[in-house]
Amino acid sequence: MGVSLLLCAACWAQTGAAPENARQTALALEQQGRNPEAEAAWRSYLRLHASNSEAYAHLGLLEARQDHYKEAVVFYRKALALGSTIPGLRLNLGLAYFKAGEMASALQEFIPLLKSAPQSPSEHQRLTILAGMCYYGLGRYAQATPYLKEAVAHDSQNLPLLLALAHSYLWSKQYQSVMDTYRQILLLNAESAEADMLAGEALDALKDTSGAIAQFRAAVQADPRMPYVHFGLGYLLWVKRQYLEAVPEFQAEIENNPDHAQALTYLADCDVQLSHPELAAPLLEMAIQSDPKIELAHLDLGSIDADAGHRDDALREFMTAAKLAPKDVDIHWRLGRLYRAMGKKEQALAEFNKAKSITEAADTALINKMNPHSGQAPVAAPASQ
Repeated sequence: MGVSLLLCAACWAQTGAAPENARQTALALEQQGRNPEAEAAWRSYLRLHASNSEAYAHLGLLEARQDHYKEAVVFYRKALALGSTIPGLRLNLGLAYFKAGEMASALQEFIPLLKSAPQSPSEHQRLTILAGMCYYGLGRYAQATPYLKEAVAHDSQNLPLLLALAHSYLWSKQYQSVMDTYRQILLLNAESAEADMLAGEALDALKDTSGAIAQFRAAVQADPRMPYVHFGLGYLLWVKRQYLEAVPEFQAEIENNPDHAQALTYLADCDVQLSHPELAAPLLEMAIQSDPKIELAHLDLGSIDADAGHRDDALREFMTAAKLAPKDVDIHWRLGRLYRAMGKKEQALAEFNKAKSITEAADTALINKMNPHSGQAPVAAPASQ
């Protein structure tokens, strides 16, 4: 049953068989879908009944119907503060928070509702999905997985839910569970490029680079326009120092998205590795303009400047790279060599000592390059209010 019907039924019951004309008019307009007129009628009704929680609840519903979720929250909270017991009101408040992007506030409504009783199976499933997607939206993937897993167990044919679960497993480092979910996805869609990419990222994290490359090749075959698909394959080839093979993949990613700063950076680095600094330099400038926080772009540009004898420019780029990645050994070694070439022995020694003292290995896993907030992850929300 729709929440609007629940609200109407409850409100009619509360006021008996002879409601005021203003209230009748507001309800009739609302049921006819004449939202702006219904809103005006409820506001008029509130002028006579300023503490009427029912009117605030309906105003919240009307705002939500018009996608004005922040405004809906205000009215729903007012209705609750006035002691409203209208069925579905707290769920509506949670949904308004959810659709306004306020996931933490939405959770504060959904979790207590999940723990309350009684609930129909469909209500429980809906709340389970909502709670899982709130944790997912907050980037709290380990907490999202049990909710999404339970939701998938009750709806194993729901592909968006399976993909959300697989992403949550991936970003909470449950790599074997990613592969298990990947096999479930294949039963529904054997040509899912997104699923192939997820499996590829998991295999790369498990140090199976060859298997990861095979998965990304399958993803490219399934959908060459999928965001990040060419970048992922190119990056894996780059890791294996297969620069000539990586170049066309980065180029294909840039064709799909000309502002892809990481693809520009790694394409440029391939050019650097292949001794084509004249091709790399303009790409690095474009990458830095798009995203000035990629340390490799500054490092490569600094190296090109240093080789060209532009030491001050090189120093500026190396210092920027060092601020962005202070534990990158290569940056400190290059800084040390540059300082030594500039005759600055003390600074050179300090950089060489920093490089020697850094024991943390560089993590080149693809998962760290495939930003979870890049927009590729699915959001599987239940039906609206």
